[in-house]
Amino acid sequence: MAVRDILQLGNPYLRERSVSITNVDAPEVQRAINDLGDTLVDFQERNGFGRAISAVQIGIPYRLIYMRIDKPVVLVNPVITDFSDEKMILWDDCFSFPNLMVKVERHLNIDVRYTDESGNDSNLKAEGSLSELLQHEIDHLDGVLAVDRAIDKDSYCLRSEWKRRYRN
Repeated sequence: MAVRDILQLGNPYLRERSVSITNVDAPEVQRAINDLGDTLVDFQERNGFGRAISAVQIGIPYRLIYMRIDKPVVLVNPVITDFSDEKMILWDDCFSFPNLMVKVERHLNIDVRYTDESGNDSNLKAEGSLSELLQHEIDHLDGVLAVDRAIDKDSYCLRSEWKRRYRN
């Protein structure tokens, strides 16, 4: 277990499509899960925000997401299986560009199929902020960043300016 460096915007590795995991019990997968957890906790403690991280953000090319809101949740090979027509517009942020906010449009509700860290198939219905979070992280697994989803050229804001102007 280790805290890993988070790849930053401009690193071409963030644009790579991650590969599916075939054996959740493999030592390298379990190590990746532990490193994601340690890295997420460290980021949260140092920055005061953050709910999830994808493996690609720490340089591991697996379709793997570690989420920690109320409790840790590991999503292996997550796939969005359904989404609402209704959408929301919000300011998104990312560990890979922590001082930049990007205004994006996301589906209000999604259904996600995934395997948990014990190898069990699971489904998750997400709405609102959880839906946005999962769409953001699954995008990472496909090499898509929030900056790619900006609504228009005026949809970028430094975090300091966002706090001053937009945070409620």
